[in-house]
Amino acid sequence: MNALITSIPPELVRLVIALVALAAFIGLNGLVLVYLERKVAGHVQRRPGPFEVGPHGIIQPVCDALKLVGKQLFTPPKGDKLLFWLAPILSFTPIFVLFIPIEFGPGLYGINTNLGLLLILAFAGFNVLALCLAGWGSNNKWGLLGAARAVSQSVAYEIPLLLSVLAICFMAGTLNLSEITAQQGSWFGGWFIIKQPIAFLIFLVCGVAETNRAPFDLPEAESELTAGFHTEYSGMGFGLFFLAEYAEMIVISAVASVLFLGGWKSPIGVADGVWWFLIKIYVLLLVMMWFRWTYPRVRFDQILNICWKWLIPLALVNLLVTALVVKLV
Repeated sequence: MNALITSIPPELVRLVIALVALAAFIGLNGLVLVYLERKVAGHVQRRPGPFEVGPHGIIQPVCDALKLVGKQLFTPPKGDKLLFWLAPILSFTPIFVLFIPIEFGPGLYGINTNLGLLLILAFAGFNVLALCLAGWGSNNKWGLLGAARAVSQSVAYEIPLLLSVLAICFMAGTLNLSEITAQQGSWFGGWFIIKQPIAFLIFLVCGVAETNRAPFDLPEAESELTAGFHTEYSGMGFGLFFLAEYAEMIVISAVASVLFLGGWKSPIGVADGVWWFLIKIYVLLLVMMWFRWTYPRVRFDQILNICWKWLIPLALVNLLVTALVVKLV
């Protein structure tokens, strides 16, 4: 028995522990973000938000989760059952892979790979496929229109997002997230956001668009498409899409923290650690929530014009200038 235990590679044990911890982290953050989003929405709209269930409504997210779990699962009569139920699973499952190479604190990661950034960008694309399957499998015109919008929006905004990430990779000379964090200074002045403010703004805007958050929530657009690609989903079918959206927001905020905000490093040069990383993530999450409850939804032609006419040319110029500076310095 002892020989069997000692034969297990340490990296495999580390990966299993990391996956269990990530599952708890994603579930707990889902509850926290549901509560936080309602409170932010309430204060932006000058109302208290949830206040009845528990002190300051703090038990409301638990009640919401129990309601979703208890609801009947429904499959549209003329829908494709396999594709319909494969979509929410495909939307949520790859989320774990996105978290694995992220370094939450000194040495606190699932795996340390030289291609960590490439791994995240590659698996992030699975969500678009999931939304496409959800729209097609629902056999619902609103669902199909929402899926078409999700695909075109995601394809467009992936280009400036990748160009902004490339600018950081050119400066750091690596795709390893731990090394990118290590190359940034031990205080605010040494972070890449100081050298790449345009890339940071492009990454943040594209991150909001990639997660289908308002003002870029055209794939859902309640006033036009009922609920878009998840119109026909109930119970935990909808719950998985919901959880995947919040998890993707955390991934976008975490990658932005690593690339531009020094990762787990302190802005004042003391007490580095995982707490700074979580603070940065939650500040960016609050900014994304503020966007949602402040700005009106843009039209579909406007969202594509913003990308193709402004963000892509700006990202290209920023990348060319970065490449020139890196070559000359």
